[in-house]
Amino acid sequence: MQSVEGSHSCPDALKGASVAIGNFDGVHRGHQAVLEAALSEAKAQGTPSGVMTFEPHPRDYFQPDKPVFRLTPEALKLELFAAMGLDMAVVQTFDAALSALPAAEFVSKILIGDLGVSHVVTGSDFKFGKGRDGDASVLRQLGDAHGFGVTTVEPQGEGSDVFSSSSIREHLRNGEARPAAEELGYWWRVHGAVVGGDKRGRLIGFPTANIAVPRGFALKHGIYAVRIHTADGRFDGAAYFGTRPSFDDGAPSIETFLFDFSGDLYGQEIEVEIIAFLRPDKKFGSAGALVQQMTKDCAASRDVLAALEAEDPIARYPLAQALK
Repeated sequence: MQSVEGSHSCPDALKGASVAIGNFDGVHRGHQAVLEAALSEAKAQGTPSGVMTFEPHPRDYFQPDKPVFRLTPEALKLELFAAMGLDMAVVQTFDAALSALPAAEFVSKILIGDLGVSHVVTGSDFKFGKGRDGDASVLRQLGDAHGFGVTTVEPQGEGSDVFSSSSIREHLRNGEARPAAEELGYWWRVHGAVVGGDKRGRLIGFPTANIAVPRGFALKHGIYAVRIHTADGRFDGAAYFGTRPSFDDGAPSIETFLFDFSGDLYGQEIEVEIIAFLRPDKKFGSAGALVQQMTKDCAASRDVLAALEAEDPIARYPLAQALK
């Protein structure tokens, strides 16, 4: 998949694509239905397939003092788009100029002028243009005028429950890894570069790979069974997210202990799959008590991950299979 920064950078070979448009935070099963519709239309018409997403998240742009709990920052979102089999991802900067662009001009300048789209796919609740004055009906009218097709995908779900980024965020705030994964169609993962820490873990026999905490990150504090993807392969492990109340009770940190691993991960991009919440964060009276509990946590994580290896309930979903 080719990623381009802004529609003006679209190469000629990828113009005329069938393009899905939306923010797609999480790339959950509802989003996947929109992307699959774009892929299907591209195959039927013999055109490239593409997706347009927006950075920063519009809510972060309009309310910078209230950062969104992002399920998939840009790098992870692009990885998921590629796993879906799309030919192109357009990362459109969401700024004052874009937010002031009327719906008709968004279509004429960006979708037609820059991308030359043959077909556009959106969710039924998609809004675009200045003041969000464009919706699915407006898009169809503009499509008729400019000669491109439009497909609108209705909300997806199971029973009375609709897949949504908001619902998944709430599951993760509560430490509910599996319900979040059922909506996503893959185990949720945290992506980031390994940064230096205070090395306390190394001193007590549990060296950790630390990732910077993104703005708005709201996973429930505690210990998790995790799988870690590195350049050296996938490792089982246990991860901590919290404020380290046994030490400084400071800013939250994400610290991951990889089982059966020795090496230096500093600066490397890794992904941590959140599999199961093991216990809440707590303060320990001594280093010895903390080590004793961490030993139990690692044993519990190994048990969870061994059971998952035997039967993974999320492995049946296409995107979970593509991410292996």
